Amino acid sequence: MIGAIRIDNARVWTGFQLPGGSWQTSDALLMRGGRIVALGDEARALDADEVVDAGGGFIGPAFGDGHVHPIFGGLEQQFAPVREAVTAEGIAAAVGAWARANPDVEWVRGEGFDPTLAPGGVFQAALLDAEVSDRPVVLRATDYHTVWVNSEALRRAGYSRGVQQPHDGEIVLDDNGDPVGTLREWGAWRPVYALMPAVAPARVTAALDFATSGFAESGITWIQDAWVESADVDSWLDALDAGVLHVNVDLAQWADPNYWRSQVDGFVDARRRVEARGAQRVTAHTIKFFADGVIESATGALIEPYCDCPHSRGIPNWDPEELKLAVAAIDAHGFTPHIHAIGDQAIRNALDAIEHAARTNGPRDRRWTICHVQLVDPADIPRFAELGVIANFEPYWSKFDSWQSALNAPRLGEERLNRQFQTATLARAGARISFGSDWPVTTYVPLEGIQVAVTRKVTRDGDAWMPEECISVDEALAAYTAGVAFQAGRDDAGVLRPGAVADVIWLSADPHVVDPMDIGSIQVLRTWRAGEPIYRA
Repeated sequence: MIGAIRIDNARVWTGFQLPGGSWQTSDALLMRGGRIVALGDEARALDADEVVDAGGGFIGPAFGDGHVHPIFGGLEQQFAPVREAVTAEGIAAAVGAWARANPDVEWVRGEGFDPTLAPGGVFQAALLDAEVSDRPVVLRATDYHTVWVNSEALRRAGYSRGVQQPHDGEIVLDDNGDPVGTLREWGAWRPVYALMPAVAPARVTAALDFATSGFAESGITWIQDAWVESADVDSWLDALDAGVLHVNVDLAQWADPNYWRSQVDGFVDARRRVEARGAQRVTAHTIKFFADGVIESATGALIEPYCDCPHSRGIPNWDPEELKLAVAAIDAHGFTPHIHAIGDQAIRNALDAIEHAARTNGPRDRRWTICHVQLVDPADIPRFAELGVIANFEPYWSKFDSWQSALNAPRLGEERLNRQFQTATLARAGARISFGSDWPVTTYVPLEGIQVAVTRKVTRDGDAWMPEECISVDEALAAYTAGVAFQAGRDDAGVLRPGAVADVIWLSADPHVVDPMDIGSIQVLRTWRAGEPIYRA
């Protein structure tokens, strides 16, 4: 049993919004047995095994991350370092240097390169060939939807002139019909990844240790792993057994549109195995769907065509009727659908599928989630609240950066460009909001995401992008705490009240009083998960 811990001399932001609209605060709390026992004077009146003097500092509910990819982010550190390169030539040079330093590695991998560094996001195999020609090179962009390969990787995959385009991806071809080295979406790059040897289990365990310790350091105690394949289930359980799992996690098993029916029994079996071994630290309540790709590579599914490609409306990864059947089927098995939807057509398809499942299976408590929610058609804004759908945003994206200027602006046109990430609009329409990071796409640090949600700025002196979509510090904190807890079905978490799970953070400064552009620089001093300290600065 964890002893009683009292935190005194604090500004305790409870995360509970009072009927008048203000947010409840206190100046002390006591936690015991993994739960919040009391606040304020009642807390001070009780005995404690440990007393923490917060020195007037900020105490709040610990953060959750409603959409993150820990295995990908953890493994990225083990491959060729491509994330920091600022030119395509720099990426190739980094790959070449790593390959020469690792001559025994058969497949040269890298994760997280900047997709804006080539015109139109099209990268050439020849640039990689100049550095590594005798081994396949496979690099994935930060959006994790675009892959850049060399000629040897194309050869091994059987991609040459006359290759048949997959229905759920694009093998980019030159004017002669030859693959150039850029592969977009699963249908194009999964055949290449299928040829690579599996990563050794010990390396995956190390990746999860790296990732989840970083989460704890950032004040996170619960995460949604938003893309889990069958082998990953055991990886999470192995990490738990090894004692290197520093946060709690729910696994979203990935539904493949090509053979989802044959996956359902496996989903149920994996959930059963996790329930037997996960000790409630690991759960498997969720199924992940990709309704489309991303706007940056023109694979996000749009209602109207792309401006720079007027014959294309992107790639809806699922036939809309098939998506309805699949969402209804997994809902009937008691799973929660977690649907990646970027473009307005994909979001409409996701809402239609959820509505169909609700009608088919009848009423019950559900926490279905559409994640990213980048471009919503105005007609679909009220449907989130009407259907009880959680809008999971990645707030760090809500700024006008190089992805927007170099890739999205020419593809969307001005009207659609300035209708992205409508966090405040959806909240005003009654939708529940949760936040996540999509790391390693972008930073997993919640305070950095909160800074952007509040300012929608890239630089201190710059203009806010769509300032009407800025939200308050309280609303942003709530989206990363109570919002994620609601998404997770953790109705006893995400706020600091008697009886709630004692997931607590202590920050070096109050996000309400610092310059909004300094929120991301606030340090986490301590993180408690169920009353247990999992990080101490």
